Amino acid sequence: MKSKAILSTGVVILTLILADSSLAQSAKGGTQSAAPSQNVAKKSDAAPAPAEGSAAPASDTAPARVAPVLPADYVIGADDVLDVNVWKEPDLTRKVTVRPDGMITLPVIGDVQAAGKAPKQLQDELKEKLKAYVSTPDVTVIVDGVRSVKFNIVGDGIAKPGTYTLSPPMTVLDAIALAGGLKDFAKKTKIYVLRVGADGTSTKIPFNYKEVTKGEKLTQNIEIKSRDTIVVP
Repeated sequence: MKSKAILSTGVVILTLILADSSLAQSAKGGTQSAAPSQNVAKKSDAAPAPAEGSAAPASDTAPARVAPVLPADYVIGADDVLDVNVWKEPDLTRKVTVRPDGMITLPVIGDVQAAGKAPKQLQDELKEKLKAYVSTPDVTVIVDGVRSVKFNIVGDGIAKPGTYTLSPPMTVLDAIALAGGLKDFAKKTKIYVLRVGADGTSTKIPFNYKEVTKGEKLTQNIEIKSRDTIVVP
């Protein structure tokens, strides 16, 4: 009877040990299976990445436009492109080109003389004219394209002689490069700039291409002004 009791007790103990082991493994497996669900939740919270080759989301802020850098005494001329902006009045806002007669045409006020005036001067004049139609007009005039300022480059020694639009700041070397460079037989030491003064008289300014390209006497490489003529023999 005693041996049977001992055997029965041993079976009970073994059963309890196996049960505890099974419960531990189940708990461990449950922990491991829960982890992926957390990862899935984190992935679902993240914003989806854009597909390769697709455009990035558009920004609400428009890119700033850079206007040409002009000298303080710049005067509007024929062929210049002007941005005339009237704040909160899109129907009155226009981009216009100055006609050969120097005029521009705008809504409501019609033809206005633009050539021969500084941008600020034209801006103030438009503001006054618009007061008859807008209570407090806020007007800005920006020279968006400089096309009236030109220079000439002539002579047998230049590749592409002609009249070119001047985009300041531009030097004699810049002008020569714009016109295709010098021909092989060009007289590089005899180049000069003809500059017309306010009184109508011309001044001859020498330019030695060989010296300047060697880094010598760089003061000869002057900035080109409107109506200058570069002569390349």
